[in-house]
Amino acid sequence: MNWIILIIAGLFEVAFTSSLGKAKATTGLEMYLWYAAFVFSLVASMLLLMRATQTLPMGTAYAVWTGIGAVGTVLMGIFVFNETVSFWRLFFIITLIGSIVGLKSMSH
Repeated sequence: MNWIILIIAGLFEVAFTSSLGKAKATTGLEMYLWYAAFVFSLVASMLLLMRATQTLPMGTAYAVWTGIGAVGTVLMGIFVFNETVSFWRLFFIITLIGSIVGLKSMSH
């Protein structure tokens, strides 16, 4: 169950970083709504990470949480913010995913 909580925490990390990108691209009330989404997502992510680390190894949980956030944020950048895609960028995303899976499979 705590692995599911950790995955959800990672998805909230993607949400808070994406909210910053959307806030940067807007003005007025919409910008403040994106900043509110950032704060909400940040708090949710941290609380869920805190909950997951009660039973999962801290180093593994943090690395998986960060990896989910990094991969998700890069993918959001590509698909939502029209960032560039290159062979090496995709290669390193794939190696990061492999590292996350490896860490999860090696944890007790």
